[in-house]
Amino acid sequence: MIASHPLPVMAREAAQSAEVARLQLQHCEEAFAELGERLRRHPPRFVVTCARGSSDHATVYGKYLIETVMGRAVASVGPSIASIYGAHALDLRDSLFIAVSQSGRSPDLLRMTEAARAGGAFVVGFVNEPTAPLTSRCDLALPLCAGPERSIAATKSYLLSGLAFLRLVAHWSADASLREAVAALPEALEAARALDWWPALSGLTDARSLYVVGRGSGLGAALELALKLKETCRLHAEAFSSAEVLHGPLGLVRPGFPVLALGQEDGSAEGTRAVVKRMLELGAEVRSVLPVPGALPLPTVAEVPTVLAPLCQVQSFYMAVHRLASARGLDPDAPAHLRKVTETV
Repeated sequence: MIASHPLPVMAREAAQSAEVARLQLQHCEEAFAELGERLRRHPPRFVVTCARGSSDHATVYGKYLIETVMGRAVASVGPSIASIYGAHALDLRDSLFIAVSQSGRSPDLLRMTEAARAGGAFVVGFVNEPTAPLTSRCDLALPLCAGPERSIAATKSYLLSGLAFLRLVAHWSADASLREAVAALPEALEAARALDWWPALSGLTDARSLYVVGRGSGLGAALELALKLKETCRLHAEAFSSAEVLHGPLGLVRPGFPVLALGQEDGSAEGTRAVVKRMLELGAEVRSVLPVPGALPLPTVAEVPTVLAPLCQVQSFYMAVHRLASARGLDPDAPAHLRKVTETV
């Protein structure tokens, strides 16, 4: 009998996402409820997010939730505004500032958070490490509860950051359907974990470059997939909005060019399908979560709330990307040139 190889740390941690999502839901409910009530009493004029890497991709998911549900503009601010360019007190009066971090230790993020408070923002932190310095810089720090994450490539902390944004908007809006979606996420992640994307991804073993497209609440997921392909597979992957890809990047599409197309059944679906069809006409090899004739289907969780679809697609991808890395002769737990905590200034 041939002994089975243990899963890489990255895959084992990704597989814990449903379990730790339940853990997060057991914590801080009162804090999220009070935050929602505060934001209803004193609505911010706008929202600012600050993060890097996978955490920043989670803020893109949160951006679309806040803008579409709450009608508040959301902008991402670069941490270097404070750490490099010395803007120690941006005018952020009457705004909500959300800092998101797995480690909560990067100097530039800490300085930007300090500048946000000095500039008059109400500062909320989504932080996985409860003792991290970032927590003391926030008016309210909410733990992600992902637990220790040893893999260099973040997985469960990304998904739990998305959950934190969903909980924030559900409480802020007092929308019953969003509260139901929050409660449904752990089970949906379990279902997504069981789906097998490897048959579709296995054809990328010799790929040198590809696009990942998504739109709306799925754009953050596309950014996250592209990053993981770079980190673990040393595969040049670029993420684009399925609308933005028509403005220039389509010029690189040629016969055999690989594309991963994400999407959710909302107002963006028809446009994304049209872009996939156009790419197929140009000869691209498209793997798509939305059914499009000629595209290789990526399995999705049936009847999942639309707001959960992007998180579920990332979960399914996480459970397969380590196999692609291995097929390319790489160790997904030891990405080249990277380390777990990146401290930028």
